Amino acid sequence: MMPSVRLAGVPEFPFSRWARHCRAAEERGLDLIRLDVGNPDLPPPPAVIEAACNALRSPTSHGYPGLRGSSELRHAICAYYERRFDVSLDPETQVACLLGSKEGIVHLQQAILDPGDVVLLPDPGYAPYAAGAGLSQASIVRFPLTAERDHVPNFDAIPVEIARRAKAIWLNYPNNPTGAVADAETLEQAVAFARRHGLLLCHDAPYADVRFDEYRPRSILQVAGATDVAIEFNSLSKTYNMAGWRIGYAVGNAEALKLLRRIKTNVDSGLFHPLQRAAIVALGTDEAWIEERNAIYRERLGILVDALAAAGLIATLPQATHYLWTLIPDGETAEPFALSLLNETGIAVAPGTFFGPGGEGFVRVSATAPTGRIREAAERLSSWRPGAQS
Repeated sequence: MMPSVRLAGVPEFPFSRWARHCRAAEERGLDLIRLDVGNPDLPPPPAVIEAACNALRSPTSHGYPGLRGSSELRHAICAYYERRFDVSLDPETQVACLLGSKEGIVHLQQAILDPGDVVLLPDPGYAPYAAGAGLSQASIVRFPLTAERDHVPNFDAIPVEIARRAKAIWLNYPNNPTGAVADAETLEQAVAFARRHGLLLCHDAPYADVRFDEYRPRSILQVAGATDVAIEFNSLSKTYNMAGWRIGYAVGNAEALKLLRRIKTNVDSGLFHPLQRAAIVALGTDEAWIEERNAIYRERLGILVDALAAAGLIATLPQATHYLWTLIPDGETAEPFALSLLNETGIAVAPGTFFGPGGEGFVRVSATAPTGRIREAAERLSSWRPGAQS
């Protein structure tokens, strides 16, 4: 069977392909330490688990949950934005509940893009941005996020003729894969750029609460007038260690969210009732729990930075996210380098090219393995020399 034209232009999700290399390494007997996927190893808050269990026991929890998410959940999302960002939202028109933010990222583009439309994507950037554009048969134009600019875009460098043809632009801060953060001025420039060129600004913010020291990431919706041109994706995966629960949401521009909801009414039947109950509890989690969890990530990242330096690799501690964007030696290319590291040490990291051409020369290292395993990885890294086995 031949794929559809729209699917033929979209490659397999890179981490799906990489998982086969990991399985093959395990089958050869390697003790694998997975630092490639941003998959939280710690549990959610206990009250979240209890809420899900209690809801599972209710005989009324097991029917169709409704397409929009419960009113209580939508109000809980709005309360979180009010408390965390001082942003007021209408739970009826400015919130869309998602089965994880990844599906919403793809479905939104199917809702707003036609074949040949232009979408502006950061390079490097999260792969589903390109996948959603590809499935919509849109034309992708990438703009660079370089170390020289601290991995924030230079909007003035995007050609005006391209910007005028574009329909949407994607941003993601705190950034996956680089760990970069954006200040208020950068977000204001983004909103102004979108307004000037008639773009929908799509901001992906799932790492807003994986942060260190005194840094507190901002929402794009904190910019005055942002809801005229922007929507923001968020999820419970990273904030509350609920990646497998698949609970996400989008907030902001009411017209864009209306189109996203129309797509979703045709492809899913909403979030399972017990997951909604758990999400409501999660969104009210005390700040102290988040700080305690973040301290664990901060310790792990410090261990990894020192170990990478001992192996001759350059990484710096981020202000947010649990990732290290790691420069590899000159002359090396990302995927062969990561494969050598996997086969020679049993440590899996993500090749930078999984995030676009701009990721060449880097690997992404995730601190989402138990701290004991992080220490084991550090020992292996400290005694490994790139290229020594080749």
